[in-house]
Amino acid sequence: MAENGSSGNGSAEAVAAEGQQPIQAKIVSQYIKDLSFENPNFRKLITSPGDQPNLKVEVNVGAQRIENDLFESAIEFKATASNNLGTIYVLETVYAGVLKIESIPEQALEPFLLISGPTMIFPFLRRLVADITREGGFPPLLLDPIDFGGLYVRRQQQLAQSAGKTVA
Repeated sequence: MAENGSSGNGSAEAVAAEGQQPIQAKIVSQYIKDLSFENPNFRKLITSPGDQPNLKVEVNVGAQRIENDLFESAIEFKATASNNLGTIYVLETVYAGVLKIESIPEQALEPFLLISGPTMIFPFLRRLVADITREGGFPPLLLDPIDFGGLYVRRQQQLAQSAGKTVA
């Protein structure tokens, strides 16, 4: 059974069964790959705030190998706030981190990049989202923690179900 630990400095270690080297991962770099904030109806909202806004949030994760032991883990995030007057704002961003990962078995790589990678960079995305919405003239959007492990499991189940339907 594996244990996960974090030293609090942007690195994570997982200790595997005896005889294997521990997985070592650290964030080499973090960056905004893409960012868009649209505020299309600000004039309408100044004269009449309208109803309570509805917020739709979409989150997706992706990963890719850059070279050898360097990998990119990215979170695609979209938030759309709207009410009876129309769209209040749309925030779209892709926030990524470059991870240096050593001593990881190939079968553990995908789950690590799609669960642990996004978990490591999420606090920085959370702050970015709060700052951008506040600077856009709205109350900061404070994101709740995201269960990237649960998202990964659901995605794997969806893929298994769609593969089963294709075969049938």
